Amino acid sequence: MDKKKLLFIFNPKSGKGQIRNQLLAIVDTFVKSGYEVTIYPTQAKADAVRKVAEAADEYDLVVCSGGDGTLDEVVTGMMQCDGIVPIGYIPAGSTNDFAQSLKIPKNMLQAADVAVNGQAFPCDVGVFNEDYFVYIAAFGLFTDVSYMTNQKLKNIFGHVAYILESAKRLYDIPSYYLEVEVNGKTIRDEFIYGMITNSVSVGGMKNMTGSNVKLDDGEFEVTLIKMPQNPIQLNEILTNLVMPKDIETPYIYTFKTDHIRIHCDDYVPWTLDGEFGGEHKNVEIYNRCRRISFMVEK
Repeated sequence: MDKKKLLFIFNPKSGKGQIRNQLLAIVDTFVKSGYEVTIYPTQAKADAVRKVAEAADEYDLVVCSGGDGTLDEVVTGMMQCDGIVPIGYIPAGSTNDFAQSLKIPKNMLQAADVAVNGQAFPCDVGVFNEDYFVYIAAFGLFTDVSYMTNQKLKNIFGHVAYILESAKRLYDIPSYYLEVEVNGKTIRDEFIYGMITNSVSVGGMKNMTGSNVKLDDGEFEVTLIKMPQNPIQLNEILTNLVMPKDIETPYIYTFKTDHIRIHCDDYVPWTLDGEFGGEHKNVEIYNRCRRISFMVEK
């Protein structure tokens, strides 16, 4: 009887490069679970997209290790190829929002065990114009922080680096006048931030995406933050984001949807799963319900 085949893709630079210390034990876990393992360390940006798109249909399982950006690349590759197989995820980045949402253990060996011995969970995937995202598409305030913050700084300080970088921006907030078509309505307003999410946490902070978040319900949680007119309004917005209350604020739009169109007369920089997603005047986002299966704990 043929052995099951596993493709293991990892980013050797993710986090503090801790994968190097665990690599043998991780592969041993895979082999003990009956898999013939092919190991592939990524060589450059988008390398995982290419590798998965070309080779996924030759395997029974694809496991990746790295940050959310590595996972995003693997999912993008999987969406591009015909052979859709489950994905196992061993988080090794500095934030790993999606791993938190899936309740994947932070311990790498425990996560490796879940990848080969857990159960498949069909999860929604976002389509962003011609691209894909796993858990967040965002624009505006703070969104460029994760890819502009110095990588060494990220490794040393983790979340503190994000906060330090963000604090430097508050005196000069860019805003965008947007036309948003969603759920049969059109919203026209000036926004400093927006996120379309399928996640229970963003930037390591829970509650930001709202309550009752389900990753397989075919809907995104959308948050759009209006331009504050003074520091008091900004303070109310930030407080609401970190500690949501039942009281609604007039400065934030929140709703659920499976499809949204956003237009701006200027080019707006976007991030997809924490990586730069290009600058766009027109964006159309769809939810592909339960499109990719991830291995989670039984």
